[in-house]
This record gives sequence, C-alpha cells and structure tokens, in this order.
Amino acid sequence: MRFRAGPLRAAAVLAACFIAVRVLYRVLFHGADGMGPVVLPLPAWRLPPPFAHVVMFGPATVDGLWDAVISALPIALTILAFGALSALLDMPRLIARGARRGPVQGLARAVAIAWATLPSLADAVRAVRFAQRLRGERGGVRLLAPVLEHTLERATAVAAALELRGYAGRGLAGECRHPVALREATMGFGAPAATAVVAVPHLDLSPGTLTLLTGATGSGKTTLLRALSGLHAHVDGGWTAGSLRVAGHERGDVPPRDLARCVGVVVQHPRAAFATGCVADEIGLALELRGVARVLIDARVREVADRVGITPLLERELRGLSAGEATLVAIAAAIAEQPILLLVDEPLADLDDDARARIVALLGALAHQAGICVVAAEHRADEFSGVADRWLTVAGGAVVETAAASPTPSIRSAFAQIGPDGHRRSPDRRSSPQGARPPALTVTDLTVRHGDRVVVAGASLTLHPGGIVALRGPNGAGKSSLLVALATGAEAGGVALVPDDSDALFTRDSVQAECRRVDRRHRVAPGTTATRFGALLSLDAADPALTRRLRAHPRDLSAGERRCLAIVVQTAGAPRALLLDEPTRGLDPDASRLVADAIESQAAGGTAVLFATHDAAFAALGDRTLRMDSSVLVPAPGPAPGPAPVPAPLPEPAPALTTSEICSSADQSAAIAPKKRRSPQEDEPESERERQPELAPNPAPRARGVRGWRTPALVAANLAAAAAFLWPLVASAVPAQAQAAVPYIALALAPLAVVLVLAALDASVRSAHTLALLAVLAAIGAAIRIASTGVGGVEALFVLLILAGRAYGARFGLLLGAASIALSAIMWGGVGPWLPFQMFACGWVGAGASLLPRRVRGTGEIVMLAAYGIVASYAFGLIMNMWFWPFAVGADTSISYVPGGSLGENLGNFLVYSLLTSTLSWDTLRAITTIIGLALVGHALLRSLRRAKPVAAPTPSPAPRAVAVPHH
Repeated sequence: MRFRAGPLRAAAVLAACFIAVRVLYRVLFHGADGMGPVVLPLPAWRLPPPFAHVVMFGPATVDGLWDAVISALPIALTILAFGALSALLDMPRLIARGARRGPVQGLARAVAIAWATLPSLADAVRAVRFAQRLRGERGGVRLLAPVLEHTLERATAVAAALELRGYAGRGLAGECRHPVALREATMGFGAPAATAVVAVPHLDLSPGTLTLLTGATGSGKTTLLRALSGLHAHVDGGWTAGSLRVAGHERGDVPPRDLARCVGVVVQHPRAAFATGCVADEIGLALELRGVARVLIDARVREVADRVGITPLLERELRGLSAGEATLVAIAAAIAEQPILLLVDEPLADLDDDARARIVALLGALAHQAGICVVAAEHRADEFSGVADRWLTVAGGAVVETAAASPTPSIRSAFAQIGPDGHRRSPDRRSSPQGARPPALTVTDLTVRHGDRVVVAGASLTLHPGGIVALRGPNGAGKSSLLVALATGAEAGGVALVPDDSDALFTRDSVQAECRRVDRRHRVAPGTTATRFGALLSLDAADPALTRRLRAHPRDLSAGERRCLAIVVQTAGAPRALLLDEPTRGLDPDASRLVADAIESQAAGGTAVLFATHDAAFAALGDRTLRMDSSVLVPAPGPAPGPAPVPAPLPEPAPALTTSEICSSADQSAAIAPKKRRSPQEDEPESERERQPELAPNPAPRARGVRGWRTPALVAANLAAAAAFLWPLVASAVPAQAQAAVPYIALALAPLAVVLVLAALDASVRSAHTLALLAVLAAIGAAIRIASTGVGGVEALFVLLILAGRAYGARFGLLLGAASIALSAIMWGGVGPWLPFQMFACGWVGAGASLLPRRVRGTGEIVMLAAYGIVASYAFGLIMNMWFWPFAVGADTSISYVPGGSLGENLGNFLVYSLLTSTLSWDTLRAITTIIGLALVGHALLRSLRRAKPVAAPTPSPAPRAVAVPHH
C-alpha cells in the first residue's frame, strides 16, 4: 500500500471550503444570530411574497458562527475520510483489477485505458496548440476540433489493437502449415457492386518466409493486410469476396479477436495503437486480456523482450520511446503469443538508417529462425534485399508477384537536371546569385535546451531566397528542435513551419472550409487558397476531381495531398522561409514527387526552404545538405548521400521455436496449463488439427445485449437514483421517526444505483471499437472537466457529452458521462459522497441528447442541441442542488430543509436557495458556455464523431465475381 498525499490535500481543501460555505449560507439566510456578541450587524431583509417566509442577512454573532462551523464538521470529516481512503488505495491498480473480472468489467477496462491515454492526450493538446501557434492563431474552444480528431484517430487505432489482441475473443487454434491461402479473393468498400480495391486470384504463403508487399500510396497494400488480419471486414466495414483463408480459417467468418493468437499485427503508426502506459504492460496485453496468471505473463514478456532485444525498455513509459523503439515494442507485442502469421505495415517509416537495418534484421530472424510467416508492406523495398523471400506488388488493383525487388523509384528520376554533386538543378527555379539579395534567414550560435539537456548546440546557418537545403541526421539528433526554434524564435517573423504532424494544422471539417479560413485570415480574394492547392495537384478550378477534394474532410485526403494542403496553408502569408519536418514520412515515390513539386514551387517564388528528412533520395532535392549529429549542426561532406550502408545486424536472437516446434507443442501446452477440452466441432484427428500452447482457459462467452435481468435492473437503478436525488421532497411521505435516516439512505442508494446501472449497461462495452471510443473520449472528457474554468468544472464537458450522446446513443452517453466524472475525480482526488450523484447527472445529460428528433441535421441540429444544452444546464444545477441543499445549508436558516414539512414549503425553500446560489450564476454560466461551444465547434465535432462511429457488423460479402488480373 502506497500513500499518496495529493487526494488527502484535495479533500482537506474541499472540507475547508465546505465549512466556509456553510458559514456563508448561515450569514446569508439569517441563520447566524445567537445570544453572543454581534460580529456583523447586518439588517434583516424579508423577501416579497410568495417567499415572504424567507429572511436574508440579519446580525451574525460569535456563537452563531461557531454553531455553523460545528454543524459542518460531520460532512467535512466525511470528505476527509474519502480523501484518506483515496490516498491509501492505489486507484489505478484497483481499476486494473476490476478490468479483469467483475460486474463492470467493460467500463473498468475503458477507465483503465483512459488512464493510460491521458499522457498521450496531453501530448495531442500540446501538438495542436503548437500547430495553432504556427498558424498565428489563438487557441480557445476551437482547439477541441483538432484535439478530438486526434482522439478519435487514437480510438480507432486502440480499437483495432484490442481486437487484434483478442479482446473478448474465443482463442481459436490455427493451422500453421498454411498461414495464408487466397483464391479469387477481392476486397473493397461501399456497395458490393463497387470496384474492388484489391484482387488476388491465387496466393499461398508458407511458414518461415518473409514476403514483401510494395505499391503506391493508396494502391491497396494496407487494405490487403487488414483483410488478412480481419480488420477490413469486421472493423473497417469493408467487404470481401472469394476465399481468404488465414491459419486454416475463412477470414470473413472469424473476427480478429477469435484468431488473435494465430495472427500478430503491427499497424501503421504503432504509437497511436498502444493501449497501455508502459512497455511491459503493452507486450503482455494479449495475455492479460486472456486472463493468464501474472507470473506467466511476466515470464513471457521477459522472454519476448530478450528475443527482440528490448529488455532495457521494459520499465519505460511508451510515450517516451523513439520511433524505432516504438516499432520494436509493437513487434514484441505482436509476437507475444508466438503467432503463425505476422503482418507488419510500413515498419520503416520515419526511421533513421540504423533503426531501419535493425527492424529488417529482426523481421528476417522472426521468419527464418522463429518460423513465422511474415508479410511486410513497405515503400522502401531496397532495404529488404537479401532478406525477403517473395516480392508482391499491388498495382492497378491487382497483386502481382515479381522475381526480385524492383528498384525503388528515386526522386532524382523526376528531376530535369542533376548536378555533378548529385543535387537537383531545376531549370525553372532561378536562385539569385549569392549577395544579390539579402539572406532570407540567418542564425548564429543558436542553442536550444529542453530542461537541463542541450538539444541544439551553437548552430549557425544562412538560408538564401529560392534556395533549398536538406537537413539530415539520426533520430534524436535535434533536427526537429532546430526547426521549431527557427520557426518560433525571436527572428522567426516571416518563417513558416510544416511540422511532422502536419494534420494538426487542420481545424475545419472540409478542405473548402479550411481554404476559406485561410483566405479570410490573409485577406486575399475568395478561392485563392483553393486554386493554389489545386495547382499543386495539377488540377484546375473547373476540374471535378478538385471539387471532390475540396468537399472532403482534410484527413480523408491521401498523405501526399494532406502534406500539400499543409504547405498551402502555411505559405499563404508569403513567408520568406519555409521549414518542413519529415515531409515524405509514409509517402511512396509518387506522393514524394508531389511534395517535391510543392517545395520547388515555393522556392521558384523566392522562398528559402529547409527540410529535415531521413530519406536519402529526397535529400537530393536540396542545393546543399546539412547534417545534425548529437545536437551539433555541420555541413554534410561531399555529394548528397545515397542509400546508407546497412550496419551490423542485431545480436543473435534468443532461441525461438521453429515451425515444427510450433506445430507440435502439446508438451509445452500441458506444462503451462491444462489442455482445453475440445468441442464436438473440434473432434477431429490430431494430425489434421493445429495445436498451440495454452496459457490459460479460454474466456467466457461474450456478453450479450441488455436483456433478461438487465432491463428490470436498469429501471430499478434509475428509480433508486431519482429517489436519492429527490430525497428532500420524498421524505415528506416518510414517517416522522424515520425521517432522520432518509439522508443517509439516499447517500447509500446513489452508489448502489451507479453500480446497478453500469452493470446493466456493461454489455454495451463488449465491443473493442466501443470500448476504445469510450476510453479515449472519457480521457478527453476528464481533461476538459479538470481544465474547465467555470465553477463546478463541468461547463465545457457538456459540449462533449451532448455531441457524443447525439452521435452514439443513450447508453454510450450515459456511460461516457459516468466514466468522465469518475476518471477526473480519481485524477485530482475529488472522490467523495457527491461522486455517484455527479456520475448520474452527467450521464443523464449525455443520454438525453440521443432522445431528440433524429432527422434534424445541419444548422437546425446545432440549434436544437444548443436549446437542449440550455435546458440540461439548468436541470443539472437543480438536480445536483436538490440532494445537497439540506447538507449545504444545514438547519436553523430561513431556507433550511424542514423535516416533516409540507412539499410546498420545502420546494419553496429549495427554489430560493437554487435561484440565489446557482441558477443565476453557475447554471447560467454553464448554459452560456455550452451554447458558445456548440456554436463554434458543434458541427465539426459532430461530423468527426459520426465519421468514427463503430461498425455494428461486417458488411455482407458480395457474391464472388470474375476479376481479370495479371497472375504470375
């Protein structure tokens, strides 16, 4: 047990505030007079009818004030007791235990994931704020739109990760002798008659091989990998036709969670898919979800980490990993259960030469030494020369096998002229001779520190108008820090930066709206920015293709188009220097040439360009090359560097299971856990059935919807919660001798009602997509609540609750409200008797938004939600005041709760209390904040939420169709 002082300090502050409020209310409502000396000689003021019985102010005496303090002590001590309990208990660990089993397992898992998400959410907020600073704009409530986009993208990635790790899965065994077998397979999106994205007439992959999948951006590489993993049909909402058998199972019939032990997946941008907080937990997540004993999980995590070579990272936080380290951790997590098939999507993106060589060597070892069938999609095909066994290319919607790696098209091949030093000499870019024009940017002896660490040491450079300079160096050398310092320093006027996370620059829900915003900000003719964007894509204003792109959401553009849009946005003010950080990250050669043309266009207009890159071929775009190494900036010697030499491979990995050992591991299974009893469907000869190591029995069948006992429990729990809220009015019907117990019964009913409601709704969280959305939205809700400036801390949260309830339904809205309040209370130590009441009240706000008319859309929908927000804000204040009013005011005032009093008398006193202490102030502020938030970001956030709406069920597969494709 570890003592944490924070919750106790917070409880002490709340307890002191409660005593002060009790004294204030006594003075305000004529309850501080006594027989002692007068401290405040205030005149008494009686309200007009119908509240003539209410007297305000009056003289305050010493004994009257002391009585007020003494009367507040029981509640203050209760608050302190909750604070002491929170200080002694490790709440995150308790939540983690509740996530393994119990009546609210699903919600506990969501809160646990939300807890792990909070640091990355803070990073997203900082990234968005930084992006807005780069655009020269202030933050404010509009930050919610890009932050939510980041959050929803993370939710989608976490959902896929949980599905792939076996969340609520059956743990089916697989056939390792035939990892992949495709026959006349096609896959795509939309209506079944739509054109297929990828078609594969025939493909068989064997264990112990590494297959490289190449192709242009958007050609369908990721679609094929996600189809093999099951995400395409079961999570993404796509369709498949023909036969796609993976590990002996038809992929369309078996969701990823059921076959998770046989298929390991490393998605693009693995950082976004991390669902835990530290490296060891992430590697062992699949085993944790399956209920494996902790000691076995720890042993397997250490074994896998040793095999991959990341044992020193086990205690590190995920958010502090470099790009290469994050990829290694993602691979370790994917092979924790010794899968038959490993799918890896673009593992070399954004890595330096050493990290790329290490990843390639590891994948080769997993295939050729561990016997895993490895399929990797990658633009950098040359890196796998001598390692890959088979080469597949996706072109024109068809998968074609080639005999060897096709040379990666170089950026240089698109250049009109290459100088003797290996750099481009573009005939249409006329750089002024040195000295003809003053430098665009000059920096001398620039030093940048992050805390006590020097990340840029004494850098000096000069950028000339129309010149292009490439900046190279390993991960962590300080390239990004240098660019940020140049863009935000004292001499940064007229310097624009396109950061590595350029998507954070976009805050509107369409490209057209984004372009209009830029036009207004820079006071140029309407349509100017859109025309510039079209010109970079070689599309004129009348081209229907440009119209389609302008109507699209910025994040729905291709990676290259998004980068071009970011360049257009950042150069709208005609900066004298343009800086770009990793402009070709994740781009194929064609998309890279698109970005190269955009850079050339800026340079041709006289803008100085400096870009940081790991791409040796793209660096040839520069007139000269600079290099950063260990925070020091130096000119790169000699000609532009070509492909970096491959460093020494990884140390020999720890002994791994071979293909034959994986396929005959019954002895290991028996040694680790009892053999699972076979079902009648599995009753077949051992030689025809694949056996895999068993670490624990399979989990229980997945929970079904709210039915049976859950519906009556849900109704009963809400009635109990209503009684707990309204006890001052309900108590008038209770016998006089029992009235004293009513407040304590209400306090006991509220947490019980919360547990019953959450248990009844827990089945709603038994979907990986819903779980991930709930988790990350609860994290952002908790952060908004804590950061909110309004009294009560819930004003800005209402915007999120209303929009989420509207987009995802009443159950999701109720769960989101409860989870956000619970998580924020745990974070700042605000756990107290009020917590279940706040959870219910905020949950009802989210649920109520889903009950509004569904057909209203557009501006009318936002107006309707704003009207609901006003009603919800005042209703929230009234319902929260009702249960707390007798405790807050205490006895012996003119508006105190009167035990045994009439309904009219108590209701009148309550309304006066609410009107004077809440309705005219806090509730009105809450309503105004909600209206402003919905007006500013409601449309954009609602569209974003609907774009990320979970797929209820896989799209039915169309009938197989004949597809004419090349086949080798």
